[in-house]
Amino acid sequence: MGYGRLGSSESIGSIASLQTEPIPNQTSSPSSTNPSRKKRKLILLSLLSFFLLVACAISAVLLVHIRAKASGSSEALVQRQPTQAISKTCSKTRYPDLCVNSLLDFPGSLTAGERDLVHITVNMTLSHVGRALSDASEIINQEMDTRARSAYEDCLELLSDSVDQLSRSLSSVTEKVGSTDDVITWLSAALTNHDTCTEGFEDVQNGYVKDHMSQQLKDLGELVSNSLAIFADSNGDDDFSGIPIQNRRRRLMGMSGFPVSKSGFPTWVTRRERRLLDIPISALQADIVVSKNGNRSDGKTYKTIAAAIKAVPEKSTRRTIIYIRAGRYEENNLKVGKKKRNIMFIGDGKGKTVISGGKSVLDGLTTFHTASFAATGNGFIARDITFENWAGPEKHQAVALRVGADHSVIYRCNIIGYQDSLYVHSQRQFYRECDIYGTVDFIFGNAAVVIQNCSIYARKPMTQQKNTITAQNRKDPNQNTGISIHNCKILATPDLEASKSNFPTYLGRPWKMYSRTVYMLSYIGDHIDPRGWLEWNDTFALDTLYYGEYMNYGPGAGVAQRVTWSGYRVITSAVEAAKFTVAKFIYGSSWLPSTGVAYVAGLSV
Repeated sequence: MGYGRLGSSESIGSIASLQTEPIPNQTSSPSSTNPSRKKRKLILLSLLSFFLLVACAISAVLLVHIRAKASGSSEALVQRQPTQAISKTCSKTRYPDLCVNSLLDFPGSLTAGERDLVHITVNMTLSHVGRALSDASEIINQEMDTRARSAYEDCLELLSDSVDQLSRSLSSVTEKVGSTDDVITWLSAALTNHDTCTEGFEDVQNGYVKDHMSQQLKDLGELVSNSLAIFADSNGDDDFSGIPIQNRRRRLMGMSGFPVSKSGFPTWVTRRERRLLDIPISALQADIVVSKNGNRSDGKTYKTIAAAIKAVPEKSTRRTIIYIRAGRYEENNLKVGKKKRNIMFIGDGKGKTVISGGKSVLDGLTTFHTASFAATGNGFIARDITFENWAGPEKHQAVALRVGADHSVIYRCNIIGYQDSLYVHSQRQFYRECDIYGTVDFIFGNAAVVIQNCSIYARKPMTQQKNTITAQNRKDPNQNTGISIHNCKILATPDLEASKSNFPTYLGRPWKMYSRTVYMLSYIGDHIDPRGWLEWNDTFALDTLYYGEYMNYGPGAGVAQRVTWSGYRVITSAVEAAKFTVAKFIYGSSWLPSTGVAYVAGLSV
């Protein structure tokens, strides 16, 4: 994983083709150098809505300012020195000087107490991100090459997502709606968005575009980090060994356990939702049908997935079921955007309904832009579908499935690629009974994700490459993110099995400073190197990462020869392991039960 990097941490050497499943002889068409008129219009309309969000958000902090004026205070007469509340609040952050200086310039902060500074900090960060989005849009018509355009469009999308996530965080903090888990998730995602945006420009040659965007992005990541630290501290932290886990507010829910019914489903999953996830196709009543032989005469059948998505109402609170009949669907820039909420894809089965693409970084795109399918609309569910990127190992980063949708579920699906197959980008995600294939860093990203009862297959990579299953990119110790692999099978495809002595495979390597990944109660094959884990670059992150293994089994599960890094641990405590289960890692706001997917809430399998 990583922008501007090819293959694993070893040098690639000669580019050898991989002889395994045949790859269709098809290539992606290059992106145009300028966005279409329709796309510009959509972006400008989106910007207008973002400005309205920012304006509404700023009104919250003005209440503090008005209250201060009513009591006879006037900030104009106060010297520009940090108050005790500001100094104390900012001391909790990773960037205290920036925290102090930014608050000194923001209305209401000099008369605010520590409690008010929590939402003022989020509000101030929202204002900065909104302004960055506005200023970034000024060069939308600038001529750019394919690589610069790809990175630029990523940033517009990611900044707009951050405006939305910060706005939701502010509403939750000021109006006391939602949970602490929600706010930590949204702030964590906003920080991840900033990282993805900046990394996309690493290999951009267009100096003007790169410089313009660098100016807009300056300090944004640090501001979000400060907001995250202040909010997390204000709500307490009962995690172990200083490792933040997403279970801070579990006690507020009044739940000590999560019972499972005799049917295998949790008792709080409704009967209707249980039927929805396992209902036979013959009994399915879909809202929309996609069929390659379809037509629009019935008002709900479409020939393309893109047309079906377009037909779904925006910001819907009702679940929309889209049944995608068997066939191979290859559509450019196929995505369920953030305004298309609560969409459920149901296919005819793995290998039957196939969503595919062949884009890669060698087409001049960012890794983020290569996804055959992407979902950012909250509440996205996919069942019985194959997501594939057929670009091949020689094309390096080529994503099959990218998910940044909060409360998303991928159930009984195939995810097939080589390098960077599955991009678990951000927010809360759950994968169950899936088959995931790849070579280098093929499960990567910074979501809070549990992968449960899945089969994870390492494939034969290119000559001189090493396989790495995960590359988790948690950058900040306050982010609630990580990859939890629970009750899975870690296997090798037949082509790798025949030559596994020539291609070491590792459980993961640290993409960012606070990388966090655990394997629990899983079968591990003998293709896994006895060391278990691989360095990213020399000693980078070896003391700050959190890599854990808990009661795994199989010929590759022995821990006697594992790495001796400070951040690696063999987990011996069930209490510690339980922090990475569905119940405590991604359970926030009771969202998973409503999907109807069977799952194990705790460690028991």
